[in-house]
Amino acid sequence: MSFFTHGHDFLEYHNGGETLRITSWGESSFRVTSVPNGPLDLNSHALLLQKTSATINIDDEVAEISNGQISAVIDTRGWNSSAVITFYNDKKEPILKEINGGGALVKKARFFKAHIGGDFHLKATFEANPNEKIYGMGQYQQDILDLKGCNIELAHRNSQASIPFYVSSLGYGFLWHNPAIGSVSFGNNTTEWRADSTKQLDYWITVGDTPAKIEEQYSAVTGRAPMMPEYGLGFWQCKLRYHNQAQVLEVAREYHRRNIPVDVFVIDYYHWPRCGDFCFDEAAFPDPKAMVDELKSYGMEVMVSVWPQIDWRSENFQEMYQKGLLVQTDRGLNVQMSFHGNNVFYDATNPQARQYVWEKCYENYGKHGIKLFWLDEAEPEFTTYDFDNYRYFEGSVLQVGNIYPREYARGFFEGQKKSGQNDIINLVRCAWVGSQQYGTLIWSGDIHSTYEDFRNQIVAGLHMGLSGIPWWTTDIGGFHGGNIYDKDFQNLLIRWFQFGTFCPVMRLHGSRIPHEELFKANGEPTEWTGAPNEIWSYGEDNYQIMKKFIHIREAMRDYTRQLMADAHQSGAPVMRAMFYEFPDEKVAWELATQYMYGPDILVAPIVEAYLTTRQVFLPSGSSWTEAHTGDIFEGGQWLEVTADINTLPIFLRDGKQHYLIGLV
Repeated sequence: MSFFTHGHDFLEYHNGGETLRITSWGESSFRVTSVPNGPLDLNSHALLLQKTSATINIDDEVAEISNGQISAVIDTRGWNSSAVITFYNDKKEPILKEINGGGALVKKARFFKAHIGGDFHLKATFEANPNEKIYGMGQYQQDILDLKGCNIELAHRNSQASIPFYVSSLGYGFLWHNPAIGSVSFGNNTTEWRADSTKQLDYWITVGDTPAKIEEQYSAVTGRAPMMPEYGLGFWQCKLRYHNQAQVLEVAREYHRRNIPVDVFVIDYYHWPRCGDFCFDEAAFPDPKAMVDELKSYGMEVMVSVWPQIDWRSENFQEMYQKGLLVQTDRGLNVQMSFHGNNVFYDATNPQARQYVWEKCYENYGKHGIKLFWLDEAEPEFTTYDFDNYRYFEGSVLQVGNIYPREYARGFFEGQKKSGQNDIINLVRCAWVGSQQYGTLIWSGDIHSTYEDFRNQIVAGLHMGLSGIPWWTTDIGGFHGGNIYDKDFQNLLIRWFQFGTFCPVMRLHGSRIPHEELFKANGEPTEWTGAPNEIWSYGEDNYQIMKKFIHIREAMRDYTRQLMADAHQSGAPVMRAMFYEFPDEKVAWELATQYMYGPDILVAPIVEAYLTTRQVFLPSGSSWTEAHTGDIFEGGQWLEVTADINTLPIFLRDGKQHYLIGLV
């Protein structure tokens, strides 16, 4: 009796209650699912339907399925008839293999440990290749480019976004298609994925000749970003926080008077009476429409912050609670975040909750002409990350928690579409697989104003691009701890501003020191405001540098627009790891603080305080023009490059984008 059955696009293994299925799913790709008993759930948390036919060969103990460049062999020979999967590329080289039983060790590659109630703790284990390099996985606050050897939490936190897809130097991509809280260890002996609570094993694997091909195939099955609206291409002005209408207008008028282009003007949090009211505080913003109309006359779109927290005192709390639109607390006091009051999050996995919140925002913001939303707190940011204590409409947070930021963005995107808006971009503080298709610009959270955090953001941006998120940005200058009068901070700000010019989106933000306490009209304390954060707030010398780089960003508008079109059409990152463009260049896989802004511009930020030189590697096969001097260098060499505070090392590939020569 055979262990195997098959259809035109899948191969199944059956033994001891387990059903294991390998399905052809997209170009040169497979989806792998397994349950220890009962039927498979073939619904999808993130994979778009991309089934293709397959070639299948079955013997008594071994079966093979092939799809384009990838093939998989299920081998049941060995102790306990334990089935082991090995994946191969088109050269029949093994690229990934499950562990075997280890003989007398009696190990299992797919280990399900039952929870009371029927779900499982899952551990999936693969053999490791110590020479493999691993990139992607979302955004983690570290400066490690090659993730081999790392232990990674599969959960969201403020400034951490878990997107469990990686690109391997061995020529494949791997998606852990499971939104459960868990972890992964990329060890030198094994790679081990863990889900704390789940119903089945589910992952997707693809093979490609280059990282670009792998990204194309991955984005085809998880969705691609829409075309970036025109107002996403320039400079965005933001601070914590413009707390009234007069202040917004004063700053916008000054930018206009100085003839400095601002594409988006951002109004941060606590412009509302209470969290969950989803409206302006009338005492501070008496005429939002007039404010929005004036900013639009200056060429500025207005973005407003929205938080998913609902204060117990909010005018919407009781209705949302009664209708079951809030995240449930399984035990203890129903307070999920304590910040200016007791707050509970709305349940973005509930379609009714998404519709309710969008309708409130459209009524109170959209009708004033506001069409850009800053979807903050998107992890969501539980005061304590006790994931086992909360429950969504879609299931327990332990089991499905990582889908929250995507569904949060989805609610606004679908509402905006329904209201007739097509040029959609929303700023979101977290993401999961598929977030990119909902017009989400991810930023890296509430990071600190240090060079260490600055270096972390460069690596985070490269990993996010490889994780399928082409729209990504940071708070230029960092969020916490920047004193506007401190020369050390000013030095950091300028270097970060230069980097921000060559990010997918250029946005200045931060909680600048010294802060000023604020009170509502009734005397109640409210969230403070930070010190001024406009480009003229840091002295004339720094102003001139920042103004220069805003105009450099404007000069690159056509180029940036093309990069956004590439992201929309093929899933290509805007900010690219060096190996993405130069996969055959061995050293390119090691470069953590230089990168490509699209195919033609090599960016090498200055990443240490007060330095004016750095080493830059120029890949072989191209000539490189230094944008600041116009000097031309052949590739395949390291250079010691000088860059005083007015500039940074920028090199143009084969003389392209030559308009930048002398500007930078």
